[in-house]
Amino acid sequence: MSKHVIVRTTKRPDPEAVEVLGRVGVATAHEAMGKRGLTHPVLRPIYPGARIAGRAVTVLSQPGDNLMIHACIEQCGPGDVLVVTTTSPSTDGMFGELFATQLRARGVLGLVIDAGVRDVADLTAMGFPVWSRAVSAQGTVKATPGSVNVPVVLAGAQVRPGDVIVADDDGVLVVGREEAPEVASASLAREAKEQEKREQFQAGVLGLDIYGMRETLARLGVTYVDEPADDAVPSAR
Repeated sequence: MSKHVIVRTTKRPDPEAVEVLGRVGVATAHEAMGKRGLTHPVLRPIYPGARIAGRAVTVLSQPGDNLMIHACIEQCGPGDVLVVTTTSPSTDGMFGELFATQLRARGVLGLVIDAGVRDVADLTAMGFPVWSRAVSAQGTVKATPGSVNVPVVLAGAQVRPGDVIVADDDGVLVVGREEAPEVASASLAREAKEQEKREQFQAGVLGLDIYGMRETLARLGVTYVDEPADDAVPSAR
Protein backbone atom coordinates (compact mmCIF):
# COMPACT_ATOMS: atom_id res chain seq x y z
CA MET A 1 0.00 0.00 0.00
CA SER A 2 1.20 3.51 -0.79
CA LYS A 3 2.53 5.50 2.15
CA HIS A 4 0.31 8.38 1.01
CA VAL A 5 -3.37 7.50 1.34
CA ILE A 6 -6.83 9.04 1.44
CA VAL A 7 -8.85 6.78 3.71
CA ARG A 8 -12.61 6.70 3.26
CA THR A 9 -14.17 5.96 6.63
CA THR A 10 -17.63 5.92 8.16
CA LYS A 11 -16.45 5.71 11.77
CA ARG A 12 -18.32 8.25 13.85
CA PRO A 13 -18.57 8.92 17.59
CA ASP A 14 -21.85 8.61 19.44
CA PRO A 15 -23.84 11.76 18.54
CA GLU A 16 -25.39 12.16 21.98
CA ALA A 17 -21.95 12.01 23.58
CA VAL A 18 -20.67 14.63 21.14
CA GLU A 19 -23.56 16.93 22.01
CA VAL A 20 -22.87 16.62 25.73
CA LEU A 21 -19.12 17.18 25.32
CA GLY A 22 -19.72 20.29 23.25
CA ARG A 23 -22.10 21.68 25.85
CA VAL A 24 -19.97 21.05 28.94
CA GLY A 25 -16.81 22.30 27.22
CA VAL A 26 -13.11 21.52 27.29
CA ALA A 27 -12.30 22.15 30.96
CA THR A 28 -15.09 19.99 32.39
CA ALA A 29 -14.58 17.16 29.89
CA HIS A 30 -10.81 17.22 30.44
CA GLU A 31 -11.25 16.84 34.19
CA ALA A 32 -13.88 14.15 33.71
CA MET A 33 -11.55 12.00 31.60
CA GLY A 34 -8.76 12.12 34.15
CA LYS A 35 -6.90 15.20 32.92
CA ARG A 36 -6.01 13.56 29.60
CA GLY A 37 -6.39 14.50 25.95
CA LEU A 38 -5.48 18.18 25.90
CA THR A 39 -3.40 19.53 23.06
CA HIS A 40 -0.59 21.96 23.80
CA PRO A 41 -2.03 25.42 24.57
CA VAL A 42 -0.14 26.84 21.59
CA LEU A 43 -3.36 26.14 19.67
CA ARG A 44 -5.56 29.19 20.19
CA PRO A 45 -8.90 30.32 18.71
CA ILE A 46 -8.71 33.14 16.17
CA TYR A 47 -11.67 34.84 17.85
CA PRO A 48 -13.22 34.46 21.32
CA GLY A 49 -16.44 32.67 22.09
CA ALA A 50 -16.23 29.84 19.56
CA ARG A 51 -17.30 26.44 20.87
CA ILE A 52 -17.48 23.21 18.86
CA ALA A 53 -17.46 19.43 19.23
CA GLY A 54 -17.46 16.99 16.35
CA ARG A 55 -15.89 14.06 14.52
CA ALA A 56 -12.22 14.42 13.61
CA VAL A 57 -11.28 14.22 9.94
CA THR A 58 -7.49 14.26 9.84
CA VAL A 59 -4.95 15.61 7.35
CA LEU A 60 -1.21 15.01 7.41
CA SER A 61 0.49 17.56 5.14
CA GLN A 62 3.97 18.60 4.24
CA PRO A 63 4.90 22.00 5.76
CA GLY A 64 4.05 24.89 3.46
CA ASP A 65 1.84 22.71 1.26
CA ASN A 66 -1.96 22.56 1.44
CA LEU A 67 -2.61 20.04 -1.35
CA MET A 68 -3.98 17.47 1.08
CA ILE A 69 -6.44 19.95 2.60
CA HIS A 70 -7.97 20.27 -0.86
CA ALA A 71 -8.02 16.48 -1.15
CA CYS A 72 -9.62 16.09 2.29
CA ILE A 73 -12.65 18.31 1.79
CA GLU A 74 -14.41 15.61 -0.22
CA GLN A 75 -14.22 13.35 2.85
CA CYS A 76 -15.84 15.91 5.18
CA GLY A 77 -19.51 16.17 6.08
CA PRO A 78 -21.97 17.64 8.58
CA GLY A 79 -20.73 17.73 12.16
CA ASP A 80 -17.09 17.15 11.27
CA VAL A 81 -14.04 19.04 12.51
CA LEU A 82 -11.06 19.27 10.18
CA VAL A 83 -7.77 18.47 11.92
CA VAL A 84 -4.57 19.43 10.08
CA THR A 85 -1.00 18.64 11.08
CA THR A 86 2.32 18.80 9.25
CA THR A 87 5.24 16.39 9.11
CA SER A 88 7.53 19.02 10.66
CA PRO A 89 6.81 22.31 12.44
CA SER A 90 5.24 25.03 10.31
CA THR A 91 3.54 28.38 10.79
CA ASP A 92 2.71 29.05 7.13
CA GLY A 93 -0.82 30.23 6.38
CA MET A 94 -2.16 26.95 5.00
CA PHE A 95 -5.86 27.77 5.38
CA GLY A 96 -8.04 30.75 4.50
CA GLU A 97 -11.53 31.97 3.73
CA LEU A 98 -11.98 30.03 0.47
CA PHE A 99 -11.30 26.76 2.26
CA ALA A 100 -13.79 27.73 4.97
CA THR A 101 -16.42 28.52 2.34
CA GLN A 102 -16.08 25.01 0.90
CA LEU A 103 -16.21 23.40 4.34
CA ARG A 104 -19.19 25.47 5.48
CA ALA A 105 -21.11 24.27 2.40
CA ARG A 106 -20.51 20.69 3.57
CA GLY A 107 -21.63 21.33 7.15
CA VAL A 108 -18.16 21.22 8.73
CA LEU A 109 -18.07 22.84 12.17
CA GLY A 110 -14.54 24.24 12.20
CA LEU A 111 -10.81 23.69 11.90
CA VAL A 112 -7.99 22.83 14.27
CA ILE A 113 -4.59 23.25 12.62
CA ASP A 114 -1.10 22.83 14.04
CA ALA A 115 0.23 25.41 11.60
CA GLY A 116 -0.81 28.86 10.38
CA VAL A 117 -4.07 30.35 9.16
CA ARG A 118 -4.83 33.58 7.30
CA ASP A 119 -7.86 35.66 6.24
CA VAL A 120 -8.67 35.95 9.94
CA ALA A 121 -11.00 38.94 9.51
CA ASP A 122 -13.02 37.10 6.86
CA LEU A 123 -13.15 33.89 8.90
CA THR A 124 -14.32 35.87 11.92
CA ALA A 125 -16.98 37.69 9.91
CA MET A 126 -18.39 34.44 8.56
CA GLY A 127 -18.27 32.82 12.02
CA PHE A 128 -16.06 29.91 11.00
CA PRO A 129 -14.17 28.74 14.12
CA VAL A 130 -10.45 28.04 13.82
CA TRP A 131 -7.85 27.04 16.40
CA SER A 132 -4.31 27.44 15.09
CA ARG A 133 -0.65 27.59 16.08
CA ALA A 134 -0.11 30.88 14.26
CA VAL A 135 -1.69 33.57 12.14
CA SER A 136 0.39 34.15 9.03
CA ALA A 137 -0.14 35.53 5.53
CA GLN A 138 2.68 33.32 4.26
CA GLY A 139 1.33 31.44 1.24
CA THR A 140 1.76 27.76 0.44
CA VAL A 141 2.12 25.48 -2.58
CA LYS A 142 0.12 22.46 -3.75
CA ALA A 143 2.84 20.06 -4.80
CA THR A 144 3.67 17.32 -2.30
CA PRO A 145 1.61 14.31 -1.19
CA GLY A 146 0.37 13.54 2.28
CA SER A 147 -2.48 11.53 3.78
CA VAL A 148 -6.11 11.93 4.84
CA ASN A 149 -7.86 10.12 7.69
CA VAL A 150 -4.79 8.57 9.24
CA PRO A 151 -3.73 8.84 12.92
CA VAL A 152 -1.85 12.08 13.57
CA VAL A 153 -0.28 13.94 16.48
CA LEU A 154 -1.93 17.32 17.00
CA ALA A 155 0.15 19.64 19.21
CA GLY A 156 1.19 16.71 21.40
CA ALA A 157 -2.11 14.81 21.42
CA GLN A 158 -2.85 11.74 19.31
CA VAL A 159 -5.93 12.01 17.08
CA ARG A 160 -7.48 9.14 15.16
CA PRO A 161 -10.10 9.62 12.46
CA GLY A 162 -13.51 9.45 14.14
CA ASP A 163 -12.33 10.70 17.53
CA VAL A 164 -14.12 13.65 19.11
CA ILE A 165 -12.57 17.10 18.97
CA VAL A 166 -13.85 19.52 21.62
CA ALA A 167 -12.63 23.10 21.33
CA ASP A 168 -13.46 26.40 23.00
CA ASP A 169 -11.72 29.38 24.61
CA ASP A 170 -9.94 27.03 27.05
CA GLY A 171 -8.19 25.04 24.33
CA VAL A 172 -8.57 21.83 22.31
CA LEU A 173 -9.38 18.39 23.73
CA VAL A 174 -9.26 15.00 21.99
CA VAL A 175 -11.67 12.34 23.26
CA GLY A 176 -11.30 8.82 21.88
CA ARG A 177 -14.31 7.66 19.89
CA GLU A 178 -14.82 4.53 21.98
CA GLU A 179 -14.67 6.32 25.32
CA ALA A 180 -16.79 9.33 24.33
CA PRO A 181 -20.04 8.05 25.96
CA GLU A 182 -18.23 7.30 29.23
CA VAL A 183 -16.51 10.69 29.24
CA ALA A 184 -19.81 12.42 28.46
CA SER A 185 -21.50 10.66 31.39
CA ALA A 186 -18.65 11.55 33.73
CA SER A 187 -18.80 15.14 32.49
CA LEU A 188 -22.49 15.41 33.37
CA ALA A 189 -21.81 14.04 36.84
CA ARG A 190 -18.98 16.54 37.30
CA GLU A 191 -21.20 19.36 36.06
CA ALA A 192 -23.86 18.46 38.65
CA LYS A 193 -21.27 18.47 41.45
CA GLU A 194 -19.94 21.82 40.30
CA GLN A 195 -23.46 23.26 40.47
CA GLU A 196 -23.80 22.06 44.07
CA LYS A 197 -20.52 23.75 44.97
CA ARG A 198 -21.51 26.90 43.11
CA GLU A 199 -24.64 27.19 45.23
CA GLN A 200 -22.58 26.71 48.40
CA PHE A 201 -20.07 29.36 47.33
CA GLN A 202 -22.92 31.76 46.58
CA ALA A 203 -24.14 31.15 50.13
CA GLY A 204 -20.75 32.19 51.50
CA VAL A 205 -19.16 28.79 52.16
CA LEU A 206 -15.41 28.72 51.46
CA GLY A 207 -13.54 26.28 49.27
CA LEU A 208 -11.15 25.77 52.20
CA ASP A 209 -13.99 24.05 54.05
CA ILE A 210 -15.75 22.29 51.16
CA TYR A 211 -12.53 20.66 50.00
CA GLY A 212 -11.16 19.98 53.50
CA MET A 213 -8.08 22.07 52.79
CA ARG A 214 -7.69 23.37 56.34
CA GLU A 215 -6.54 19.87 57.29
CA THR A 216 -4.21 19.84 54.28
CA LEU A 217 -2.64 23.15 55.31
CA ALA A 218 -2.14 21.85 58.86
CA ARG A 219 -0.60 18.62 57.64
CA LEU A 220 1.82 20.61 55.49
CA GLY A 221 2.86 22.71 58.47
CA VAL A 222 1.13 25.94 57.47
CA THR A 223 0.11 27.94 60.54
CA TYR A 224 -1.94 31.06 61.13
CA VAL A 225 -0.19 33.99 62.87
CA ASP A 226 -2.02 37.09 64.07
CA GLU A 227 -0.13 40.30 63.42
CA PRO A 228 0.27 42.40 66.59
CA ALA A 229 -2.01 45.42 66.76
CA ASP A 230 -0.34 48.71 65.95
CA ASP A 231 -0.80 50.77 69.15
CA ALA A 232 1.43 53.63 68.11
CA VAL A 233 -0.34 57.00 68.19
CA PRO A 234 0.88 59.55 65.65
CA SER A 235 2.33 62.61 67.39
CA ALA A 236 0.61 65.96 66.89
CA ARG A 237 2.61 68.63 65.08
